Amino acid sequence: MDERFLADTMLFRGIREEEIRAMLSCLGAYEKAYQKDEILLRAGEPTDSMGLVLSGSVNIVVNYYWGGSNIFGHVGPGEIFAETYAAIPGRELLVDVVAAEPVRVLFLHALRLSETCSHSCPFHTRVIRNLLQILARKNLRLSTRMMHTASRSIRDRLLSYLSEQAVEHGSSRFTVPFSRQQLADYLGVDRSALSNELSKMQRDGLISYHKNMFVLMDESQEAGEI
Repeated sequence: MDERFLADTMLFRGIREEEIRAMLSCLGAYEKAYQKDEILLRAGEPTDSMGLVLSGSVNIVVNYYWGGSNIFGHVGPGEIFAETYAAIPGRELLVDVVAAEPVRVLFLHALRLSETCSHSCPFHTRVIRNLLQILARKNLRLSTRMMHTASRSIRDRLLSYLSEQAVEHGSSRFTVPFSRQQLADYLGVDRSALSNELSKMQRDGLISYHKNMFVLMDESQEAGEI
């Protein structure tokens, strides 16, 4: 196990490598590898362990009753998944966790992580605090997405998202992390309709863009592609 890598993750931030080594057995940790498209956790089944991605990445996939699916989230190296389900004994997953590429995952028993260590490890409290921060950040991201999708019109959803990105980057010029299809999925709209609305917003002088690079325009700027 690469304790140096774990020490750089948000979950184990502030904990020394030798302390992490001592914690792993306490947390019932075990490592497992998966191939691309292999299901790690399946919807309809419970789990008592959360996963921490060591290498590769996984997708959180929602499957619809009438067929079809959608990627709800993407989890990369150093990030965790299924912590909410694992913290509620017997709670069945509503999503599949699928390997987006060859992936290695460290599984940790969630209840052991969220409860005070029976051995009174002085660093256990730090992990609990780190986990709370992770949960708070995920909740904030979910709340932000709900804010973006609250409007009915595609333009209002785009304005909300692009405004938030400008604030996050501290600039009216920024690059978004999504492809057009991913942005359409994130905002819950049709891809073609999204692209059409972006073109209209550019013609109206609200934005200028090229691929994933956007500029929010003001009256002193002329609209046009970057």
